[in-house]
Amino acid sequence: MSGADGTRPAVHWVREFFLLSSLWGASFLFMRLGAAEFGPLPTAGLRVALATVFLWPILVQQGQWPALRKHWRPVLLAGVINSAIPFALYAWAVLHITTGLASILNATVPLFGAIVAWLWLGERIGRLRSLGLALGFLGVALLAWRAPGGAGGKSDLALWAVAACLGATTCYALAASYARRYLGGIPPLATATGSQLGAALFLALPTAWAWPVQMPGLRAWLAVVAIAVLCTGIAYILYFRLIVHAGPSRALAVTFLAPVFAVLYGVVFLSETVTLWMAGCALVIVLGTLLSTGLLGPGVLRWGTRTRAP
Repeated sequence: MSGADGTRPAVHWVREFFLLSSLWGASFLFMRLGAAEFGPLPTAGLRVALATVFLWPILVQQGQWPALRKHWRPVLLAGVINSAIPFALYAWAVLHITTGLASILNATVPLFGAIVAWLWLGERIGRLRSLGLALGFLGVALLAWRAPGGAGGKSDLALWAVAACLGATTCYALAASYARRYLGGIPPLATATGSQLGAALFLALPTAWAWPVQMPGLRAWLAVVAIAVLCTGIAYILYFRLIVHAGPSRALAVTFLAPVFAVLYGVVFLSETVTLWMAGCALVIVLGTLLSTGLLGPGVLRWGTRTRAP
């Protein structure tokens, strides 16, 4: 039974919500394992190429190839902004900071999305949302101020790694507004598959140029395949299903849960540490993001009902 907004009760989508959060949280671990041997550019290039191979038969089977063929130019460009550049930036960043820190910074995507939508699409930002933006950026500044290394990189590269993560989140924010303006009405699977194809074409030459001299081991190959199939291909399908079944606001909340899984994976598999400073900054960032996106405020209904911005 669906709600008035077309969404379904939580029992029908909560498992997919947690599964998607766990997959996107694992992407930072797999990026770290892959980039350690492949390097950042080949890791990103293989990720989108293998994701394209995985998604393409599904696209054809679902009969969405004509939609991609009709709108291939804006869809391929979206892949450059939403996948190629941010994937490469994150693959480099996790070599110099912990995967947990990178995942926390990724939670700022809705924060930057609100700013880009204001500058590009003219969305109104009231006082409460402005407060959220200020809080979010305060959390980022405090986190960057004491950014730990811990991924085998030099400590003086940690700040640059934080900047790379924020550059990636800015790309995601630009891609969101770009999609709202130019990709409306295109089937989500066509957008997902075409964007991965565009990213793969964009990264083809950089991947070949930066290909490692020594062939990476089995663990690195498995990590790249996992991030392509599980964290990109299957995750895209789950995300679009979640938007339909739970609504876009609840789907957006995956951004806040994924870092929990990423930090857990980093502690268990990479022996990373989580400081109270990181946890406190993460809470400030999440609170600021919730306020700045309108997901928290006097005009927003609770989790079980339709959400509305004030």
